[in-house]
Amino acid sequence: MFKANYMDSNCLRCRKTVYPTDKIGPLKDYSFFHSGCFRCVECSSKLTLKTYYNNQFSNEDKEVYCSQHVPKIGAGTLDQDAMGIKAAMNVPKLSQNVNEQIRPGGKASFNAEALAIKSHLTHRSTVQKEDEKENATNGQAVMVEEDKNHHKRNWGRFDSSALHIQHALKQTAVQKKYSKPHAQAISTFLDEEEQRMLEDRHRVEEDLLYREFHQMRSKEEEKAIQGIQEEWEVELTKLTAKFERDLQLKTKNKEDQKVLTLKYTKEKDKFEKNMTLKREKKKESVTKKLLEHERAAAAALVEKQSEEMMNLIVEKKTKLVEDGDEIEDATSYPVQPPPPLPPNFAKTDIYKDPIEFEEVDQRAITVAQSDQETFTDLVRQLVGECKSDVEKARTIFRWITVKNLNSIMFEETQRGDTPMGLLRGIKFGTESYHVLFKRLCSYAGLHCVVIKGYSKSAGYQPGVKFEDNRFRNSWNAVYVAGAWRFVQCNWGARHLVNAKEVPKPGKAKSDSLRYEYDDHYFLTDPKEFIYEFFPLQPEWQLLKEPISLEEFEELPFVRSLFFRYQLAFPTEHMKSVMSTDQTGAATVRLEMPLHMQSALIFHYNLKFYNKDADNFEGVSLKRFVMQSVVGNTVAFRVHAPCSAHLLLDIFANAVTPQEYLTGEPMKFKSVCKFKIVCSELQTVMVPLPDCASGEWGPAKATRLFGLIPLTHQDALIFASQSIEIQFQMSRPLTDFMATLHKNGMEEKKLSKYVSHKISGDIVTLTVTFPEEGQYGMDIYTRELNSQVEINSNEKHLLTHCCKYLINSSRKNRH
Repeated sequence: MFKANYMDSNCLRCRKTVYPTDKIGPLKDYSFFHSGCFRCVECSSKLTLKTYYNNQFSNEDKEVYCSQHVPKIGAGTLDQDAMGIKAAMNVPKLSQNVNEQIRPGGKASFNAEALAIKSHLTHRSTVQKEDEKENATNGQAVMVEEDKNHHKRNWGRFDSSALHIQHALKQTAVQKKYSKPHAQAISTFLDEEEQRMLEDRHRVEEDLLYREFHQMRSKEEEKAIQGIQEEWEVELTKLTAKFERDLQLKTKNKEDQKVLTLKYTKEKDKFEKNMTLKREKKKESVTKKLLEHERAAAAALVEKQSEEMMNLIVEKKTKLVEDGDEIEDATSYPVQPPPPLPPNFAKTDIYKDPIEFEEVDQRAITVAQSDQETFTDLVRQLVGECKSDVEKARTIFRWITVKNLNSIMFEETQRGDTPMGLLRGIKFGTESYHVLFKRLCSYAGLHCVVIKGYSKSAGYQPGVKFEDNRFRNSWNAVYVAGAWRFVQCNWGARHLVNAKEVPKPGKAKSDSLRYEYDDHYFLTDPKEFIYEFFPLQPEWQLLKEPISLEEFEELPFVRSLFFRYQLAFPTEHMKSVMSTDQTGAATVRLEMPLHMQSALIFHYNLKFYNKDADNFEGVSLKRFVMQSVVGNTVAFRVHAPCSAHLLLDIFANAVTPQEYLTGEPMKFKSVCKFKIVCSELQTVMVPLPDCASGEWGPAKATRLFGLIPLTHQDALIFASQSIEIQFQMSRPLTDFMATLHKNGMEEKKLSKYVSHKISGDIVTLTVTFPEEGQYGMDIYTRELNSQVEINSNEKHLLTHCCKYLINSSRKNRH
């Protein structure tokens, strides 16, 4: 049977089952190896897809060798295998690229099989020429029989062997850039009823498994509760006996009996309440204990059923091909899950903006508005009109992120054959987003794996070691666009409601929903994914050079927004834990892309590590951080106030100048966190003046207000007893105001020492310092067309423009 030719998934070396996440192959005659067994059969040296060799002399020998021990072969002969290979090679080529990762490039060379094929081709060409010459001599324009057969042969038709070889060739071809393949609608090769029949068989298996779960839970809960019930009865008997004894002593006084009865009733109610809580906690404990086993069993069942569904789809595709029908994606998508290798082009090569999936996303949202009775119905509604494997994965991803499975209300008696009974695993706790994604992908004919490992998830802080199961997580890799690509449905799901939750007249309630999601977690590039997720199997990092767990722990703790804003670290050796110098200082720098410079605004928070305290001796820790922007680099210089471990959280938001100038509150989200370690402090640090939060220096004034600094371009100024700071306006501004701040001095007393004047488009701020020391100066303004009433005591009606840090000293004389 055709199916048996390629579905043998046992390791050639150890004969044990090879699972997709640990599979190397298919290799010679569709043989497979565990990654650990993929060694030279002679010397046991570790092999890769670049360095392995097969015995070209023996068709029976499927083993792998290193370059030194591969059997040497002699002259080639023309046999049936060579003819078969030639037939496969005559299949129209879809790509001219050579995979240099698997076979190095360079000058072509011949081996025995190539020589055999060549000799056959030469012989055939000679015979054909002689026959043509003879026919021409006789005056007959008759084609030789062999040439007739040659032209009659339909080169677009594959038999099963040729299809296998073509898939193998496709898997060793490197796509240098993304070319969108056209996916055939599933209905063209797989009858809906046939797919539903397989699903029905799967449903029976699932029903049986869930009945076992229910029985086991009931049995274990009954056993656990039995002890509590016995304790309950004993304590209740004691309480009742005490009440009866006390009641006998109060036989003459009815009022005392009434008080005693009331007291007994309250004690009994309190006792029953406590015992009920204790019973529920015991049931939860039992459920939690069993859940891990149930999840493993459910995942194993989904793995088996997904493989059977994929087998059915491949079988139907292949049958149509063998019957002579053309299927556009018959050779563009592999039969077997390929081994995990780094993708050859980035996510941005597949799509630049999520708006490209607008039609696909809308279909997923529409399908999510109703419930389906079978996965067959659901997936066909989702992927029926998809034009590529990427679109198929996308619509499944968006359906899961839109459906908000965590909020679905299930009935206790929900059966598997009802709408949303499909998702009973979600309700039961045994099936999660990544298992559901894998299941749906199999119905769409997409290879998908569940990857287990560690993640920097909720509760994680930089510097934490992954020593237990606290941060264990799972996610998916789906094979689309010619490579394995990461998908994290759970982290991609975001469900927000507009501020106006009451639907507008004439609109359904669902219209008030805003379907938000995090696009970062769809087809995430491995070099970005590794910052948050570490697989237990290193090959599933999909990196050319995998990193260790220790290196993963040291990577900066960044969030998806870091990559959405295309931020970067100036150095490759940035670590999540930073030590201060002898003065207690450490600096974190981020680079912004040039096109985002004018839009990004940063803020930060500093607090003690593993504590909620964000002040030191009554002073906010924010005043021990100096944030500044120079060019496309934003810097956060932290000065620890004492020997301690600190947590620096950096936030960002992208806004237009118009949005910022409205003065409306803005929401900032975390982009990265760092642990700052100050082991020893030799210098006593004083806090910065109590100015408005945010960056120091005039860069913000230029970006958002068009104010160009003429005299002072840096955030730090050294001045004598007075100073003039000048700006040039590139657009009309009005109502300038500046305020001075100094530690130990009231702001009101300092207001008379600063003034400003406007001459044409030049703004001049004049400051006279009452004494030496460090000052902070905030500058506020607004646009000329802004409809705001202002007086000198209402700076909050203006928008903060920028701030300077000024050190005044008589020594600072020019």
